[in-house]
Amino acid sequence: MNELYKIFLVEDDPNFGGVLKSYLEMDDFEVTWIDDGLEAVSAFEPNKYAICILDIMLPNIDGFSIAKKIKEMQNDIPLIFLTAKTLREDVLQGYKIGADDYITKPFDSEVLIYKIKAILKREGSDFIKSVKEGLFKIGQFDFNYPYRQIIFDNETQKLSPKEAELLKMLCLKKAEIMTRKEALVAIWGDDNYFTTRSMDVYITKLRKYLKKDPTIEIENIHSSGYRLRIN
Repeated sequence: MNELYKIFLVEDDPNFGGVLKSYLEMDDFEVTWIDDGLEAVSAFEPNKYAICILDIMLPNIDGFSIAKKIKEMQNDIPLIFLTAKTLREDVLQGYKIGADDYITKPFDSEVLIYKIKAILKREGSDFIKSVKEGLFKIGQFDFNYPYRQIIFDNETQKLSPKEAELLKMLCLKKAEIMTRKEALVAIWGDDNYFTTRSMDVYITKLRKYLKKDPTIEIENIHSSGYRLRIN
């Protein structure tokens, strides 16, 4: 099942990072390894990775700061912190940011693999399968992302590429807030005034398409973003 999962790894030690990347790839994970913490935030792409593994002790910027920036872009991304420090305050800080696990070096790589699998399994096998195939159920609608189609009562509405991307992101958030910034950066590549207005137009179009099912709502979260709700 692991071919679905992409891991975002930030580790500045070239020897340890290289070994860990190879070990994860041997278990069929796809790994993006960043060895410079200053490049990590710009390299991270929202909704591309299944999990982040972050070393805390990095030169110039620490893993906690990177994690906070990543969480701003994708709040539901699972996090595992790696550290040589065992201070209680550091452990608590990691969990406050939203860590799913906290592993102290040195550690057994096989244990890390099982921890990763446990976190991903928790996300739900049915949902993972639907993401892999690009098929989603939205109320009474069927959404076929690869074909950019939403189907209601045997009637098909073709979506534009950006409409399909937006709807997919809303589905992936699973009733959580999709922030304006993460959507704009992921789809438009920029979050300026003009792209923001453009996204608002596409959201209006999606609402029009989905209004056939009154239980579906794309909720506007003031000063934050949008949330797909099925009432």
